[in-house]
Amino acid sequence: MSSNDPHAVPPADPAPGPGGGARPPGRRARWLGTGVALLAVALLCGGAWWLVQRSKAPEGGAGFPAAGGPGGPGGPARPAGPGAGAGGGRAMVTVGDATVRTLRLPVAIEALGTVTPVITVTLRPQVSGMLTQVLFTEGQMVRKGQVLAQIDPRPFEQALMQAEGTRRRDEAQLENARITLERYRTLLSQDSIARQDVDTQAALVKQLEGTVMTDRAQERTARLNLGYTQVTAPAAGRIGLRAVDAGNYVTTGDTAGIATITQTAPIDVEFTVTQDRVADVQTAAAEAGTGGLAVVAKDRTRAQELGRGRFSTLDNLVDTATGTVKAKARFSNADGRMFPNQFVNVRLELRELEALVVPVTAVRTGANGDFVYVINEDRTVTLRKVRRGQSTVEWAAIAEGLRAGERVVTEGGDRLRDGARVQLQGDAAPGAQPGASVRRGRASGASWPAGTPGAAGEGGGHRRHGPRAGAEGASAPVAGAPGGAASAPAGTAPAASTASSARP
Repeated sequence: MSSNDPHAVPPADPAPGPGGGARPPGRRARWLGTGVALLAVALLCGGAWWLVQRSKAPEGGAGFPAAGGPGGPGGPARPAGPGAGAGGGRAMVTVGDATVRTLRLPVAIEALGTVTPVITVTLRPQVSGMLTQVLFTEGQMVRKGQVLAQIDPRPFEQALMQAEGTRRRDEAQLENARITLERYRTLLSQDSIARQDVDTQAALVKQLEGTVMTDRAQERTARLNLGYTQVTAPAAGRIGLRAVDAGNYVTTGDTAGIATITQTAPIDVEFTVTQDRVADVQTAAAEAGTGGLAVVAKDRTRAQELGRGRFSTLDNLVDTATGTVKAKARFSNADGRMFPNQFVNVRLELRELEALVVPVTAVRTGANGDFVYVINEDRTVTLRKVRRGQSTVEWAAIAEGLRAGERVVTEGGDRLRDGARVQLQGDAAPGAQPGASVRRGRASGASWPAGTPGAAGEGGGHRRHGPRAGAEGASAPVAGAPGGAASAPAGTAPAASTASSARP
């Protein structure tokens, strides 16, 4: 039968190949599979290109087709929110703004400091002995001269008694020697004794006087050691944890001692100043006079102020390893909020400088240096280079590039380019409540009935536009709509109008 016969019976499936397997597909099947694969790849590439073009063109921009799509004939319009430009142009960015103004900006040095007590004393025993009593509570405030511990005094009492007895014995011998010397001198005047005996007796008197003096010194030493058995506070302050308990034998060589006393009121803070700012600190300190420069101490997170004090002094040399000079400030610390060895953030205020300032968030840094976005009258922004001066945590001084009264972008600048159009956070869409967006009705002509979520008076104050003018007739204002802006179906106009006019 001819192959061109339309009624020809299709040939049977190819016979199985050797080993019972199917024959390889024919040329037609291979071309069909290749075509399907190429078509799938083309569809994927086209979809990827469409997604890239859509991401480049903002919503409502010029990169989307109008017919049949959102916002075009035959479909609902896109929301004309605060981000939409005039006439469906590039989307506007909502930004925060601030006005350039003049302030007295404090010129200060900020550094990391360490709280150091004015006095730190390790309470060590001055005599060795058994510790019988501990008369303080850990962490309490002690006064100078307060008895804090007691060492067994009995051995020292015996030593004192022995020294006192020796002194009295030697004093008696000295008194007897003096009387004998006076007798010898009387006999010498009567030529009844040799002069040598008088000189020997005089030498004995002087020897005994030296012995008595030594005895008195030993007695005072014994009395002093007896007094040392009562361990007293050498300075006022806060006492720390005790290092030894009662019942232990303590010696004068104990490095840990019994406890440590630190004076916390007043208290000092040590910090460093770079060698380039030493001259500024000295000049400002000289101008401040006896009042001194103000110093503020804050905690590690800079969230809480710990105290205000006065600058004390600078060290007398520069640390060659760091290029800094140590400085010290004193704080009253009456409330005890600053603790010894605590790390604090120190702010040394040198003077005040009048300058144009903007919030710190308004100044940005690019490849060509610092710049800001200036907001023009037509709500476009201009990139302007500036020269930054002294800064604080909140404000940045602008030495060059801005004028007082200009408005700059503080938030949202990462999404801007030179010449972009912006919308301020305080701006609202025309005819809408503050913070509400403007939405359009269905393009097919159907109106938004009263009470529908999102209609006028509901859904956060959104407004819907009425249907287009068509064969069904004109629309009328609906009662309850702000200013009669909403629409209602034809035939309800008289009632709605009457209800609307009755409202105040």
